[in-house]
Amino acid sequence: MLNELGHYALVLALALALVQSTVPLAGARMRDARIMRIADPVAGMVFLLVGLSFAALMVAYVRSDFSLLNVFQNSHSAKPMIFKISGVWGNHEGSMLLWVLILALFSALVAAFGGALPRSLKATVLSVQAWVLVAFLVFILATSNPFVRLSPAPLEGQDLNPILQDIGLAIHPPLLYVGYVGFSIAFSFAVAALIEGRIDAAWARWVRPWTLLAWLFLTLGIAMGSYWAYYELGWGGWWFWDPVENASFMPWLAGTALLHSAIVMEKRDALKIWTILLAILTFSLSLLGTFLVRSGVLTSVHAFATDPTRGVFILGILIVFIGGSFALYAWRAQMLRPGGLFAPISREGALVLNNLFLTAACATVLVGTLYPLVLEALTGEKISVGAPFFNLTFGPLMIPLLMAVPFGPMLAWKRGDLFAVAQRLWVALVAALVTVAVVAWLAGNTHLLAALGIGLAVWLMAGALTEPLVRAKVGREAFGTSVRRLVGLPRSAFGTMLGHFALGMTLFGIVASSAFESERIVVMTPGETIEIAGSRLTFEGMVAEIGPNYRQEVGVFRSVRGGRAAEMRPAKRIYTARQMPTTEAAIRTHGLSQLYLSLGDAKEGGAIVVRAYDKPFVLLIWLGAVVMALGGLVSLSDRRLRVGAPRPAAKRASGARTA
Repeated sequence: MLNELGHYALVLALALALVQSTVPLAGARMRDARIMRIADPVAGMVFLLVGLSFAALMVAYVRSDFSLLNVFQNSHSAKPMIFKISGVWGNHEGSMLLWVLILALFSALVAAFGGALPRSLKATVLSVQAWVLVAFLVFILATSNPFVRLSPAPLEGQDLNPILQDIGLAIHPPLLYVGYVGFSIAFSFAVAALIEGRIDAAWARWVRPWTLLAWLFLTLGIAMGSYWAYYELGWGGWWFWDPVENASFMPWLAGTALLHSAIVMEKRDALKIWTILLAILTFSLSLLGTFLVRSGVLTSVHAFATDPTRGVFILGILIVFIGGSFALYAWRAQMLRPGGLFAPISREGALVLNNLFLTAACATVLVGTLYPLVLEALTGEKISVGAPFFNLTFGPLMIPLLMAVPFGPMLAWKRGDLFAVAQRLWVALVAALVTVAVVAWLAGNTHLLAALGIGLAVWLMAGALTEPLVRAKVGREAFGTSVRRLVGLPRSAFGTMLGHFALGMTLFGIVASSAFESERIVVMTPGETIEIAGSRLTFEGMVAEIGPNYRQEVGVFRSVRGGRAAEMRPAKRIYTARQMPTTEAAIRTHGLSQLYLSLGDAKEGGAIVVRAYDKPFVLLIWLGAVVMALGGLVSLSDRRLRVGAPRPAAKRASGARTA
């Protein structure tokens, strides 16, 4: 009965979403406030209905109700409870239901917290949001219904894909989807603004919090997925330029550009047409990622579906929303005023430079991801575009951008003094140059590029710390006065500082772990000892263990570093239902570095192939992402992001005189 209720709730949600997609928009065109107000309760009801459907599916997983095809294909009665729950979104149908649930949640949040929005704009935004909801609800009901019944019901399920039975994959998809789907609000605001024909600083103030929230979660989602791949797949790497990884990275790059562009629009009433375009592009890339993961055009450990019918359906959604929004943009953008002017050397100019490099980098990743697919479709020839291409194209675009980052927040609006800013950054520059010299001296001439990369990371971190200190006039006024100034800075200033500092942390981790990694691949017999980067590893033998739905062979190792011993237990695991093997790495953290062990093939006499890696400062990669998200959270708490932008008094007075 509960399963039928979940299915019926989806159908009813579709009916109400159709109402939300049309009636408030008609009310906005007629300027009828009563009709426009229909959007708020309907958006809330759609969210409750989709939530009811999602809860019904989750109950079916918890109860191991194998009368549902989706539960039968992706669960098992012996599976631990945490993975029964995460199995709800560990498959195509369930993950799409989560996608729609988050989409409905954002609609409900705009309805609940959009009281400061002009009524017509709010009604139009909710209608546009409902268009996306309708498309994906139809997609689920027509091609991906999670409530399809089996009769008779099997006694046991086929179990979830073993590589998804991990706490990282329980967290990664929800975080990623909040990011993906959150950009739909920026898209809806952009399309609504084009329909309304009014785009101003207040629009940017309203759209920034939603964009920042989506960007924050997408940052955490990408970082969690990276760490999962690092420890679960046994390869010892944290990023592989996998096409599905790229599918989430592209919206992040575009979303980062959108955040910076919206600042210019809010502060200077400039870049309006460009900001609208970025809002459309960012969500379009999210939709493209959904298509790549679920169409079957890619083969990846991250891909969910290989059904061409579903791929064609999502491609249709892609064409309608991307094509339709760009057509609307082409029609309406020429009617918009371009906005305020500014000198190239200014904070606006720095943010434009930021946008140019970020969008160029995003275009590079897009070309590298799609070119093999287009070439195969046109010629039948299969090629792969991997890390060498992306490293040689993406990296050079990022270097000048990262060098310019500390300058941006310290330049004045409209017209800045580059020489004066450079003088204020002299401490950061000295710190970076000293770092380059020390690293080059310690590592030798063969690691000169790594020394420069670490120096660039220090430049970013020191530059980020310099900006609030300069604004607080530390060293130029009495200490107490400077502290009061520092405490009085807006939270968004500290959010920016944390975000840029975290970028330096991540860069430091990337360069150090890549350049100074130690690796040993050896065949070890019980009792044998090896050394790697200051750690002594002794192989004590293999132990057989049985888990709830798997059996595994565990390698027991004794690791000694700095006189401190610890046990490490990498394993080769077989999941009994699917007879599918996985590699479980063992990781020992020392400071910000990690010792990483994984097992290879077994040999005669109890010997086994062991892969041992020492990865210096590798934790900074993910700690940087966490601090970056924290910076977004701090900025989000700034009161100025929760109120509409006031109209300048001069403009109001001028308007009054004209009247």
